[in-house]
Parts: sequence; structure tokens; C-alpha cells
Amino acid sequence: METKRILLDADAITRAIRRISHEILERNKGLSNAVIVGIERRGVILAKRLQQEIERIEGVCIDCKSLNVAMYRDDRDTRPKEGEPCDIDTTEKTIILVDDVLYTGRTIRAALNALMTAGRPKSIQLAVLVDRGHRELPIRADYVGKNIPTSHLEKVRVRVTELDDIDSVTIEQ
Repeated sequence: METKRILLDADAITRAIRRISHEILERNKGLSNAVIVGIERRGVILAKRLQQEIERIEGVCIDCKSLNVAMYRDDRDTRPKEGEPCDIDTTEKTIILVDDVLYTGRTIRAALNALMTAGRPKSIQLAVLVDRGHRELPIRADYVGKNIPTSHLEKVRVRVTELDDIDSVTIEQ
């Protein structure tokens, strides 16, 4: 029997995005040379929300791009052999990389590889809605909405209104 537990509702997700936005602004003291990059799919939605919140707070518009990391993955046999290379100009930019869940770190490693093919960023910072632990690579998020200790048997599921008609983070067994 599958059990499901709500970890974050829509209000909690909104608060997390608001807090992360403030942390990004505090740390960077100006984002004139920054790009927010969301990892497809839900990371893109969260990146756009961060962009909008930062614009609301500071009145500054930051570029927001999406990144498909499928061809850069090393842990999936189904990855495409060819694909679109990263077309984001990263040279001397501060990149705010956004994803929904940080787990093993392999998706982030793939994203870093993709970003590095497009230039040499000034820095890359990582923002995630959920950090569930169980890293296989030495990767740590700079901004975390919520740390959620999990077992390998559990699945963290992020839903966003734009794709799923509801905002929530649940844990399922």
C-alpha cells in the first residue's frame, strides 16, 4: 500500500521561493551580471518564480533560461547520444542554477558540464526547493527551500501548478 505525506503545500512553497530570493539578493549584492537557469522541467518553473520574486523585491529584471541536461547525464542508459548543446552565454556571469530536488547530485553534475561547454562562468550557485540527501557526488546547494531526510525507498514528488494544476511537495513510499 502506497502512503503519501504532504511536506510542503502551496503557501510553504511560496514562502520558500520568497526566502531563497532574499538569500540570493543578500549574497550577491546586485545581480546585474546574473542569469537564472532552471533545469528542465520543474526547475524551469521554479527559476521563473525566483526571477519574478527578485524582480518584485528589487525591481531588477534578470534573464531566466532553461537547461536540458539529458545529453550530459552519465547515469541513464536512455540518454540521447545527440542533442542541443547549451546555448546559454555563461562567460563571466553569475549563474543561479535551479532544480526542484537535490538527491544524488548527478543531475547537477550534468548541468555543470552543460554550462561549462558554453563558456567560463564567474560563479555558479545552486538553489533547490528540496534537498533529500543521499549524495553520490560532492555537491551542495547554496540555497535550500527545505531539507527533508529520506530513505532510498521513498520518492519525493514536486508538483507545480503550471504543469500539475497544484503546488505541493509530497513524499511517497
